[in-house]
Amino acid sequence: MKPRTPGARPCRMTVSENVQNQAPARRSAFGSRFREIFPQVEKPLIAMAHVPALPGTPFYNASDGVKGLVQHVREEVAILVDAGFDAVMFCNENDRPYTLRADLVAAAVMARVVTECRPVGIPFGVDYLWDAECALAAGVATEARFIREVATGAWESDMGHWTPDAAALLRRRRHLDAQQLAIFMNVTPEFASTTGRRSPVEVAMSVAVSSVPDAILISGPMAGAEPSVSTVAEVRAGVPAQLPVLLNTGARPDNIAEYLKFADGCIVGSSLKVDGDTWNRVDPSRAKVFVRAARAG
Repeated sequence: MKPRTPGARPCRMTVSENVQNQAPARRSAFGSRFREIFPQVEKPLIAMAHVPALPGTPFYNASDGVKGLVQHVREEVAILVDAGFDAVMFCNENDRPYTLRADLVAAAVMARVVTECRPVGIPFGVDYLWDAECALAAGVATEARFIREVATGAWESDMGHWTPDAAALLRRRRHLDAQQLAIFMNVTPEFASTTGRRSPVEVAMSVAVSSVPDAILISGPMAGAEPSVSTVAEVRAGVPAQLPVLLNTGARPDNIAEYLKFADGCIVGSSLKVDGDTWNRVDPSRAKVFVRAARAG
């Protein structure tokens, strides 16, 4: 055995040293998928492509059929790409009343619409209101870069008692070998209120540690409604700097500059529609006005 050099320290590491040495690696993982999606975009603007009501839901247009859904979404995606958005996210916004459990038809039709309407030249994501497993399935099937979902907490909602499961969702992603698919977690979901007493910033700080999000999303009380600027600012200050915080609802040309002082990007839908109404078609001029306003800041 080679004798130890006099005065040399034994080769061992305390628990605290081990944690300190690993901490930079863990912190650097925050937001890594997000930065891979948007490597050269400081504050991405993500536009919603709202899919008309899917088969079996109350507002489904049976006369137009699934082909009509595809045509509708294809036209709107072209408008959004032309307006200069950095990404598009497909969502079943018109499937009211919403459900917490999607059926197989919903997953299949969403996958078809996204596949046929995916934008060229910019990334895209998928959202399903309000079933994270369906969004994950559609995201994997279409090779989306990200999904948006409520994945944590316990909520009193218009859809009933809501208890999403981040552990199951991330394990399912691992099982499907879809580790490249980013999961943006909405921690203040629309149409719902928390059953607990923690503030949005407390929830966001906890989720950042416990649930490994790729981005934190902050929403207002319903589609098209904005959260307070102070809430976005507090969450941005509270979570790790590398973890992106995005405005999820309520972005408009007249307020986006103020939100982007704190948020790392935004997701926008209602403001881009004719008359700013969530349920109308995308207005090309409003889409371009929004992008100009956001870039001007």
